[in-house]
Amino acid sequence: MKHALAISVLALLTTACGGSAPSQQSPTVDELAEQYVVLELAMGEIDESHVDAYSGPESLRDRARDETLSLDDIGILATSLTGQLEKLLEDDDQGRVKGLIDRLRALQMRIRINKGEYAPFDEEAQALFGASAPDYDADHFQAILDEIDTLLPGDEPLSARVNAFRERFEVPADKVDNVFVAAMDACRERTLARIELPADESFTIEYVSDKPWSGYNWYKGDAHSLIQVNTDFPMPISRAVDLGCHEGYPGHHTFNALLEEKLLKANGWIEFSIYPLFSPQSLIAEGSGNYGIELAFPDDERIAFERDVLFPMAGLDASEADRYYALLDLLSGLSYAGNEAARDYLNGDITREEAVDFLVTYALSDRERAAQRIRFFDAYRSYVINYNLGKDLVAAHVERGDADIATRWQRFTEILSMPVSASDLKR
Repeated sequence: MKHALAISVLALLTTACGGSAPSQQSPTVDELAEQYVVLELAMGEIDESHVDAYSGPESLRDRARDETLSLDDIGILATSLTGQLEKLLEDDDQGRVKGLIDRLRALQMRIRINKGEYAPFDEEAQALFGASAPDYDADHFQAILDEIDTLLPGDEPLSARVNAFRERFEVPADKVDNVFVAAMDACRERTLARIELPADESFTIEYVSDKPWSGYNWYKGDAHSLIQVNTDFPMPISRAVDLGCHEGYPGHHTFNALLEEKLLKANGWIEFSIYPLFSPQSLIAEGSGNYGIELAFPDDERIAFERDVLFPMAGLDASEADRYYALLDLLSGLSYAGNEAARDYLNGDITREEAVDFLVTYALSDRERAAQRIRFFDAYRSYVINYNLGKDLVAAHVERGDADIATRWQRFTEILSMPVSASDLKR
């Protein structure tokens, strides 16, 4: 019965994509890629967070809507497409074919999640993003906490001391736009000096609230992005450059514009017209977005820019800036605490409240921000690994062999311009 349904749906989809019913002639990679795109768009009709961006033909989106495929239908078709692609692994397009297979495996896992069939955290992450994060125990984080305790001594709980100190470096609400725009301009200037982007590339900034994230890039196609900044919480002075580089230059906006130009428009690879959020592409996107911050502002250049330009613009006192940046450096070592909280929470080993407590203790979040992180875990699950593990993998690949700054930019640009997976970064 399932076999008959697979043939029936495959025939329907192939016809809908402008082809003919299945025959003895083997489909090309281009034909299978088009079918794959329709499947992802059909998944987006069921899971509204699944398709992050689409810049392909509207006819494919219309067909995905018209077919009204169920989760089971999509799963059957994904299995069929995977089998057909595996037969082509010996062809010249091996890298492209492997990338499509990895995307289809991620789609299968996302189907399971939507059906409430949850896999263990690490298994889910491996299927979706092609990697799983290291597992750190409390002693790993405690050693960093001890250093922070020395940096900010006092009698209050450490998280309270840290958050009180960080409040001194928050940008006043009426200055956020000016500070963020200045940071974006600097990120863009530094990136365009190293990477050639389409001449008409552009972005729009929008301030929003009631979101589980602090910033988001919505790629609209034709080298244009909508960059949203969540104003639920105050913006630390250092967050402006973080968001400007991560969401814009040389982060998500740059990545999406290059993929569209190099792979979709130049090569005609239709699968790069769509960005499924829960796919191996996200590890590269988030990892390159985070690594791009320090690539654009290497060594002490970021501190100098923020202290000399952004601090005065925000009306902040820079006399404690050295201690602030020393704190930020130590806090970066706690980034994997979020992964640990997500892993244990999503695996059912700890409750929501215990996850909040863990983030307060080991990530030094205040309780309100920790609760927001749990909202992120609920919405995006194992996606959290992409930010820190992705960054570490990108950094190791770009910096291998003690590469100079020009070589780093070259390798970084290559990552943004071709199909790359976590396994490619580990080579």
